[in-house]
Amino acid sequence: MNLAFVRRSIQLSADAVAHGNHPFGALLVKDDQIILEAENSVSTEHDLTNHAELSLVRLAVKQFLPNFLENTTLYTSTEPCAMCAGAIYWAGLGEVIYACSAQRLAGFAGEALSLPCRDVFSKGIRKIYVTGPVLEQEASIVHAAYWRHTADD
Repeated sequence: MNLAFVRRSIQLSADAVAHGNHPFGALLVKDDQIILEAENSVSTEHDLTNHAELSLVRLAVKQFLPNFLENTTLYTSTEPCAMCAGAIYWAGLGEVIYACSAQRLAGFAGEALSLPCRDVFSKGIRKIYVTGPVLEQEASIVHAAYWRHTADD
């Protein structure tokens, strides 16, 4: 695990907010190199499925073969939701490292469809390694500011 990549995903979440979207960012790493980045674009693209992780998976499967993707790591600012976890599984990514937990996010944004990504992955036949939360306090700063501002609107 590389904390610089975790911090980059957190920066991408702040960038998403600056671009008018929800605070989520993700990147894909292979051989200690960032190969793709994505941020949430739900608001600006008017598509509720444009989560950072799902957008990243869409890019990845168009550019890389499955045997390449199985040796990649997805770093994300926040634990993937059930939709994104399903896409990660079906794309064949090998590992997920996230900063802010879904439980912590629920404390800021309220309960929604809260299902830990480990639970989603545990139902599959292929193993996906999960690490997180990592640097949760740092990731929480972006969420706290965003969701507090949203509540004030």
